[in-house]
Amino acid sequence: MDRQLRANGNDWLIKVFSDNAGAVRINPESLFVWKVETHNSPSAIDPYGGAITGILGNNRDPLATGIGGARLLFNTNVLCFGNPEFNGTLLSNQLHPRRIFEGVRKGIEDGGNKSGVPTVNGAIVFDDRYAGKPLVYCGTGAVMPMQLAGLDSWEKKIDAQDRIIMAGGRVGKDGIHGATFSSIELDETSPATAVQIGSPITQKLAMDFLVLATRRGLIKCSTDNGAGGLSSSIGELATISGGAVVELEKVPLKYPGLRPWEIFVSESQERFSLAVEPAKMDELLSLGREMEVELTDIGYFTADGYLDVRFDGDSVARLNMEFLHNGVPRKVLEAEWSKPQAAEPTLPATSDYTDVLTRLLGSLNICSRESVIRQYDHEVKGRTIIKPLMGATGQAPQDAAVVRFNFESWEGVAVSNGILPRFGDLDAYHMSAGAFDEAVRQIVAVGGKLPNLSYGDGNFWSVNDNFCVPDSVYDATTNPDGKLKLAKLVRMCEALRDATAAYCIPLTSGKDSMKNDFKADGVKISVPPTVLYSMTAKIEDVRHTITSDFKQADDVIYLLGETYDELGGSEFYQLFGELGANVPEVRFDKAKELYTLMGQANDQHLIQSCHDLSDGGLAVALAEATFGHGYGATVDLPEGLPVHVQLFSESHSRFVATVAPEDVVAFEQHFGTRATRLGVVTLDSHLTVRHAGSPLLRPARPCCATSGPTAR
Repeated sequence: MDRQLRANGNDWLIKVFSDNAGAVRINPESLFVWKVETHNSPSAIDPYGGAITGILGNNRDPLATGIGGARLLFNTNVLCFGNPEFNGTLLSNQLHPRRIFEGVRKGIEDGGNKSGVPTVNGAIVFDDRYAGKPLVYCGTGAVMPMQLAGLDSWEKKIDAQDRIIMAGGRVGKDGIHGATFSSIELDETSPATAVQIGSPITQKLAMDFLVLATRRGLIKCSTDNGAGGLSSSIGELATISGGAVVELEKVPLKYPGLRPWEIFVSESQERFSLAVEPAKMDELLSLGREMEVELTDIGYFTADGYLDVRFDGDSVARLNMEFLHNGVPRKVLEAEWSKPQAAEPTLPATSDYTDVLTRLLGSLNICSRESVIRQYDHEVKGRTIIKPLMGATGQAPQDAAVVRFNFESWEGVAVSNGILPRFGDLDAYHMSAGAFDEAVRQIVAVGGKLPNLSYGDGNFWSVNDNFCVPDSVYDATTNPDGKLKLAKLVRMCEALRDATAAYCIPLTSGKDSMKNDFKADGVKISVPPTVLYSMTAKIEDVRHTITSDFKQADDVIYLLGETYDELGGSEFYQLFGELGANVPEVRFDKAKELYTLMGQANDQHLIQSCHDLSDGGLAVALAEATFGHGYGATVDLPEGLPVHVQLFSESHSRFVATVAPEDVVAFEQHFGTRATRLGVVTLDSHLTVRHAGSPLLRPARPCCATSGPTAR
């Protein structure tokens, strides 16, 4: 894909899957750095600690990409929990889903708010299968200069005899075995010490120090101490020079008594490993004292091909670098796919669609996340243009966030998330493709444009993929459906390949979590195979972005895109305890054509509001669009598909858009048959939907005060 982009004059892919975070070019002066990780296992045992270290740890990835010192721009979070109203019997050492929910939410609040980083976007998904191990996705975007002290900021360069400096927090037993613990199923023996203890204030000091030190040219390159602690950070940096000597007795400890191996692998938080030229040590140490950041010289880099670990002069480990990084043989696993046997259900006849919509708006996966959103500071730094909730009432849920890069230009970035695990029960391929498309259309809805549509347009997109699946290694006794689970993962990857190729949208970073199971009392709870696509795209001028809420009476309402009889896995079927069979499919060619038309229409300022269709389909999207200003709408459904399909199908690649009356002719000429006229925005606060002249639904206004998803 890089070759395809560069052939069309778009050379904005700078660093992909080779550092702590991916980096793309914003303009000739700056880079956008973007990373999303998971912190699932720690959050199952210590929800607060797991979440706060998740977000703080993810912050360190953009901070320590390349030379280091990127300025953090925003955080995101996507959370998957069991039913918070669960009233059954918990397994041994299983925390109640509500306790996990509340602890994780508080951890994210403290990790972001106390670091001065806005939380601008996210989603919450509920499913009983997340009751054993929740999924906690944390994302961070940052901006870094293209040049630091005359050097390319994204490059890591280290020479033999450069010093190894540990910066930030001290080392303790917290976080020992954190990485290996995250790679096994949880059970009653899972160690509490594997969960790190986060300190946002300590990290803020280290972050400010790193920004200043890199601008002064005092640091050659950096990396964070995350999974594996010093063993990973120095082990990775040592590949650049060709080796390293580590003197563990010099590492500052939180308390005495740690053994050498514990010092080396502990994942205690708020730490960075720095490569520093010997001649710059004095100035660096002086800056550390001035900024109250502890810096410790713990060794030096070599070129002898070995990672040499010592304690009080004695060698405790001496590992060949080639063996260390490339010596593990690859596994060969078995996958076997069979499509589930499912049929479309026969539902009870209903004409009370008002009741159905009201129940959908109150359902777990659609109801308002305002009580969560309001705990997060999405205003700090003053650059958030489109927030999670907008409109005069502050209640209209938005499809994507938009954040301004700085105050010197109007350039910004749109941020979205696509996650649809329930469709995986029918087909993991279409689940993965749908999640990718969901993230794309959320950005298109706020005014984003697809990349590489014209020569040298410079319109970057940067995507992180995060796969979280249960144990997929087949075992006839302990994991008899392992082949099917692995086949689902393969199909998810195949869909990702097809989606990135169709839209010419590249992946730049990501992380996978492969053992998301909880086992106790002879019972195993496995998460549904889940993939999150965290997507960002450049916005040339944030003043031209669009929000979801209806703006003024008499604007004309349109459905953009096509609706199909695709209720399989829908929230509508969920109300009746049914799964269905017809899973929504992404038709990539038609979707790309529509998204291109959307970008052109936005250039002509033809669209007043736009909201993507996802959970709950057209009916929910229309209801949510009325929340922002107190306007209502009168809508007439066209002939064709059954009423319940038109209202509640979750077919992909669709939008509800409004157009000022004076722009209707130009709008309809532009979109042609891709636009279906539905009705008009009204001054009264009711949503009225009719079919063949007969009213179908007219929900009472108060539902808007309690409904609407986080940012989806």
